[in-house]
Amino acid sequence: MRGKLMTIEGVEGAGKSTALQGIQDFLLLHHIPFVMTREPGGTALAEVIRQWLLRPELDEFIYPETELLLMFAARAQHIRLCIEPALQSGQWVVSDRYIDASFAYQGGGRNVNPDLLQALDHHVTGTLYPDLTLLLDVPVKVGAARAAKRGAPKDRIEQEEQDFFEAVRKAYLDRAEQDKARIKVIDASSDERVVQAQIHEVLEHFLQVSREGAS
Repeated sequence: MRGKLMTIEGVEGAGKSTALQGIQDFLLLHHIPFVMTREPGGTALAEVIRQWLLRPELDEFIYPETELLLMFAARAQHIRLCIEPALQSGQWVVSDRYIDASFAYQGGGRNVNPDLLQALDHHVTGTLYPDLTLLLDVPVKVGAARAAKRGAPKDRIEQEEQDFFEAVRKAYLDRAEQDKARIKVIDASSDERVVQAQIHEVLEHFLQVSREGAS
């Protein structure tokens, strides 16, 4: 039986790492075989692309179109060498970011040509869209404050100004409004336990529907 593709999205400081751990615990509890992965990344080549995309000390300016093309180059590898084989083997795939991130960060934040974005989505992603996407929504200022508390060095994209992330957040919410069946918005501004409870409720419902559909 083919596995399910789940993705998690959100602006910086939304709490994706904690949420991913909660998802992993849920899948283990229900004895569901799974693969945890991320974008950009997930394969040897895609991880190299990630390093170049995110390194903050890069002297050469990366144009929005270049960033977009590199993201999709990494995604092409990721889909063919990681996601699709895992799904075919019956495993569930949980990816930290996927196609919605391109529409949010490069489409909303970078304002790249929507025709180019749609064309790449069609040719690279094709019909391999997530069965479920959890969008952790948090006000940009709140997310930035959380990220600052971690004290970790900022990568190239994390160094962008607030207006950039406001545009990213809006693009995420716009996509969620357009695809309510797939994208479930989680209020990530709440206490961690409240956020995990929201996620758990969505996962329980998704698992029930998945099992009913398979029977």
